Amino acid sequence: MRRILRETRMIAMVGASDNPARPSYFVLKYLLEKGYVVFPVNPRLAGSEIHGQLVFADLESIEAPIDMVDVFRPSEAAPAIAGEAVVIGARVLWLQLGVISEEAARIADAGGLAVVMDRCPKIEYGRLSGEVGWMGVNSRTISAKRGGMLGGYQRRRIT
Repeated sequence: MRRILRETRMIAMVGASDNPARPSYFVLKYLLEKGYVVFPVNPRLAGSEIHGQLVFADLESIEAPIDMVDVFRPSEAAPAIAGEAVVIGARVLWLQLGVISEEAARIADAGGLAVVMDRCPKIEYGRLSGEVGWMGVNSRTISAKRGGMLGGYQRRRIT
């Protein structure tokens, strides 16, 4: 995953949403902030913009070379998307958390694509870059201390 995230520059996000309550909305924003070029794909929103990025109706409408196809669609839709990813010459098929399809994996693998399944690039980027550790997650330190905003133990003087 580290190599995939390091070598990827151009991402097509299938199932991108303009709804701030949807995970694809903030994952798209995060990936843009990390320097990736992200092409949102959603036929219902085609022609509009999400985070300043033009939304495409399908993968074949994107004229730029795509490194990764990130899938925010139900597992049943994944095989067809894998087939489209092969056709456009993508290098990676990334199925988001909860998106599991052995058939899509077989299609992508047969087409020469690397496959990541049931993972989120935002979470993996944060984990592999050490960002998650900055917040105290995965620090390998267990403590029962009650911390304030700065995480330190706070004592109160009783008078």
